[in-house]
Amino acid sequence: MASIKQATVAQLRGMAPASVIHGGVDSVQRALAQLNSKDTPIEKYIYLSQLRGTAKDTFYRLLIDNIIDICPYVYTPTVGAACQLYSTIYRKPDALYLSYNDRGNLAEIMSNWPQHGIRIAVVSDGSRILGLGDLGIGGCQIAVGKLTLYVGGAGIKPDSTLPIILDMGTNNETLLNDPLYLGLRMKRVYDDAFLDEFYAAVRTTFPDCLIQFEDFSSESAFKYLDRYRHKESLIQAPSAPSGQLHTGKCFNDDIQGTGAVILAGFINAVKLASAASGRPILDQRIVFLGAGSAGVGVAMQLVEFFTRNGFTEEEAKQKFYLVDSKGLVTDDRGDNLPAHKRALSRKAGGPQFKTLEEVVEHVRPSALIGLSTVGGAFSEKIVRMMGSFKARPIIFPLSNPSHLSECTFEDAIKWTNGRVIFASGSPFKAVEHGGSTYESNQGNNFLSFPGIGLGCIVAKANEVNDDMVYESALALADSLDDSEINTLLYPRLHRIRDISATIAARVAKAAVRTGAAENSKLGGMADTDLLAYIKSKQYDPTPC
Repeated sequence: MASIKQATVAQLRGMAPASVIHGGVDSVQRALAQLNSKDTPIEKYIYLSQLRGTAKDTFYRLLIDNIIDICPYVYTPTVGAACQLYSTIYRKPDALYLSYNDRGNLAEIMSNWPQHGIRIAVVSDGSRILGLGDLGIGGCQIAVGKLTLYVGGAGIKPDSTLPIILDMGTNNETLLNDPLYLGLRMKRVYDDAFLDEFYAAVRTTFPDCLIQFEDFSSESAFKYLDRYRHKESLIQAPSAPSGQLHTGKCFNDDIQGTGAVILAGFINAVKLASAASGRPILDQRIVFLGAGSAGVGVAMQLVEFFTRNGFTEEEAKQKFYLVDSKGLVTDDRGDNLPAHKRALSRKAGGPQFKTLEEVVEHVRPSALIGLSTVGGAFSEKIVRMMGSFKARPIIFPLSNPSHLSECTFEDAIKWTNGRVIFASGSPFKAVEHGGSTYESNQGNNFLSFPGIGLGCIVAKANEVNDDMVYESALALADSLDDSEINTLLYPRLHRIRDISATIAARVAKAAVRTGAAENSKLGGMADTDLLAYIKSKQYDPTPC
């Protein structure tokens, strides 16, 4: 541990042990020992939350140096329990709380935040937390956790981050009846004017801020992404000189970040599958279980992969079969079909399959992707069918947390005799089978969104366009090293800061190319210089 600056030593004598004042005991090692003394994941989560609030540099040094071991305690899977228990384990405020009762005053309230140079904010309304549903104000821990990963994974300075919860009520009766619940005790409100006021408040209070929308319900997620993402769009904003405000500078991680990270894994998966079968890489049929914001977002990102490789959009969409709780999504449902599902709905008049098993049996897909939050939905029969169709079936059970995963890695390995090309949303341990050890792939958004955010910040991007998101996926797919390229779909997490810098460079270049970058320094910068420039901006804490 570095000693405290000499100028303050005299003032601190007697106020702390001598080894703390003069150095000699490593604060990070002490923190790690204290963390390891906790018995349960939620106790570790609480300890780390307190450490982040009281010893920021020590916390982030601990996280960065032990990223694989500590990440599960600051985000998934433990953050799900932390959201559920938020009102019970609450110690002190750790986010900006904007209540629906405060409408009309959001900019004034936002200006109370003690840091002013905010460059990135993660905002949730708590309506669809992971696969756990409406958790109301508890959703603030998702925003806190995501920004913790931005700092640890991309090196964004912690004082430039802002977690926000929009408390618009909750439809969770358990929370409404809980005497300890800290949120508004009313049914959830859906109000576009409130979101417009929030967006305008961010733009006027923190003009350089990138907004990441997180864990909104599917309909709201698509609606607000479409409403705010384009720099040419206007919303009513009485605080703006003209009464209107240009939007832009936002993205939705559930839709775009998830889409990018799964596209990266899919690109590498089809390479492995093609090598095993001898069939063209683009010869694919993909079944999706789950038609919410994440499922459709991932599917549309994969559609873009095919259109950028020579297919028309209609030809690309014909490769996809979307399945929800009612079965195969088709146009026959008429006006009852939500807008976001229509993008990949099959044409009317075709077979009306009611179950995933029927769809898989009929389609004989090369890839099966799950974002359904239905644990065990990929049954032994379905997985064995997938193994009978292809030499290397692609199976991605992506739902979080672990108990909601559509199947486990161990079962997928066993039921395909080790031939599966597997990626999950939750972490799974390596599996021994038939004398071989198989290492799991986690399609973790943590591999994607920190680099997207860092690239946008460095470029001073005025919007997050499709080219920028697509380039982030290609950068991640290309980031495998020699020890990973023949067996894994994603790089190992211990390299996350370098991976994020590489993704950020590709995102920033795309921003320059598409006219979204406002940082004039980047124009004409060589790739190696750009990467060095980005790494020079990364926060690298030194505890004292």
